[in-house]
Amino acid sequence: MTEKELKYFTINYINKKLEESEDKGIIRYTFYELRVKNNLSEDEVKEFLRINKNYFENNGYEVYFTDDKFVYQNANRTVQPNELMIAIKK
Repeated sequence: MTEKELKYFTINYINKKLEESEDKGIIRYTFYELRVKNNLSEDEVKEFLRINKNYFENNGYEVYFTDDKFVYQNANRTVQPNELMIAIKK
């Protein structure tokens, strides 16, 4: 995938995720959905997550990556090994 195609894919994917979770306030990306289902390479996943991190932080979300600890709905949680990124609306 070219750099331009990856950026276009990423923007569309962000919009899709926002539509799917508009009431929940949480966005979750898994290893399976990015590497297997969408067939992104390791480098493409890194760039995809970098763009997502910037987007979500600039739009009032807290962003966490694999093994990060966070509090959600008054419970201590950890980003699981199969989850690459979680964004939670502040």
